[in-house]
Amino acid sequence: MSAESPSTPKPAAKPLFPLGRVLATQGAIELLTLTETDARLLLLRHVSGDWGEIHPDDVAVNADSLAHGGRLMSVYRLPLSGTPGDAGTSPPVGDLTDDRLWIITEADRSSTTLLLPEEY
Repeated sequence: MSAESPSTPKPAAKPLFPLGRVLATQGAIELLTLTETDARLLLLRHVSGDWGEIHPDDVAVNADSLAHGGRLMSVYRLPLSGTPGDAGTSPPVGDLTDDRLWIITEADRSSTTLLLPEEY
């Protein structure tokens, strides 16, 4: 019996595309910290073709982008477990009531950025 949760993504045997240089905005870092989320796990999902919660039209765009070298985008919802601005912490940069994190890999595969929607 496997200890893996049914919702745990199974990374592709080989990444579908290179990530390039991985960058994160201040807001993304704050959301990842607040939700105690390991960015590497989200990047594994992204590079494996698990695009998270994107619109079906965007799934088709990503498929075309994989085949023809366009921009790739994933959207993941992170469980908000803390309260922004707890005592002893600095105020958040973005609106951390929104639990979505975007990951975008550029068309030339030179970089992948983790960011909040309002930071786009």
